[in-house]
Amino acid sequence: MLKDKETLSNEVNRIVIKVGTSTLAHPNGKANIRHIKKLVSVISDIRNSGKEVALVTSGAIGIGAGKLNITKPRDTAGRQATSAIGQCELMFIYDKIFAEYGYATGQFLLTKRDVDNVECKENLINAFEKVFEYGAIPIINENDVVAIDEIVYGDNDSLSAIVARLIKADKLIILTDIDGLYDRNPEEEGATLISEVTEINDDLFAIAGGRGSTLGTGGMTTKLQAAKIATQAGIETIIINGKDPDNVYKILDGEKIGTLFVTKKSR
Repeated sequence: MLKDKETLSNEVNRIVIKVGTSTLAHPNGKANIRHIKKLVSVISDIRNSGKEVALVTSGAIGIGAGKLNITKPRDTAGRQATSAIGQCELMFIYDKIFAEYGYATGQFLLTKRDVDNVECKENLINAFEKVFEYGAIPIINENDVVAIDEIVYGDNDSLSAIVARLIKADKLIILTDIDGLYDRNPEEEGATLISEVTEINDDLFAIAGGRGSTLGTGGMTTKLQAAKIATQAGIETIIINGKDPDNVYKILDGEKIGTLFVTKKSR
């Protein structure tokens, strides 16, 4: 169960927010400036309250393809190239808008190899802590430019949970294009939102099968996997609709929206 608003708000000091391509980009791959501006304003306001926020962002490949006016490539070299182009565009937009609210940003491009290597992992943690100490916003994406199966997570949902674990976050908030986890395909009549999950099991993964948007790389299955990683590390996880970033305020105020994945310590 969620605790009262005041207690919850005071306990949450470090937050990871993950945003997907469907929230950041229009179907044609062009950046959705309105959504990005709103998200940045909410994160900046949360920072103003004294809380630390790390943003895990998707969208580089989709936005890169959109900038080039091409369809999203399927070949590895094409995905790497569009990622390189889209990442520049994404960071330019983020940095420009965060600067309007007085915040600097720091870019982290990670692979599984970086986290699995003990020395690299320690360096990453130190870099994150220093960025927070400087009062800046860490912005994290998977390093798709060097992407091969052996060293990537393959989706930013899992990456967001890994980052949350690395920086010892209090909460992981995953923004997507639906209201949360449903007991069946949300487009089916009678589909019901699952408001709270205490155990992530095979039955849930069976419910969550399927892919995400045409621009993204994951669906609800990858979000479940992220929630499993995070909750096992004691990090409460919430999946909410990212079309209205004000939903993040509602979560921090203790409102019951989306799907909450509780940890053993919060039951």
